[in-house]
Amino acid sequence: MKPLMGTYNPTMDAKGRMAFPAKLRDQLGAGFVITIGFEGCLYVYSEDEFERLDQKLAEVAGTAGRQALRRIYAGSEYPECDKQGRIQISQKLREYAGLDHDITVIGNRNRAEIWDTARYEEQNAKFSDEELAAALDGIAF
Repeated sequence: MKPLMGTYNPTMDAKGRMAFPAKLRDQLGAGFVITIGFEGCLYVYSEDEFERLDQKLAEVAGTAGRQALRRIYAGSEYPECDKQGRIQISQKLREYAGLDHDITVIGNRNRAEIWDTARYEEQNAKFSDEELAAALDGIAF
């Protein structure tokens, strides 16, 4: 699969429905998984990519590992697209990510991410161009 990329700004209605970007939807395939992510966003994986993640998660052990697995799997769902390309995100996941109306969806290599736009902009503002250059130092860019 080609890397997922791009930035999209759909809106979410009061029922938690949003138009998931067609370009990302086409790359992810007919079925995909939405789950909790880090920094307060949601991760969106193709079914194949989620299966790869599932295999890695099978190796997690210990009490903290079991609790992490509970959180991940309890916070995951298979959304269905309607004829307009909209998906509905559960109330539980909307609350986790602080999603209301203004949404930013980005492609991030092997997954898409769904963000509250204000939170996404806040995260980006914390990471300067200098920090970006330092993080990528040593890579021919």
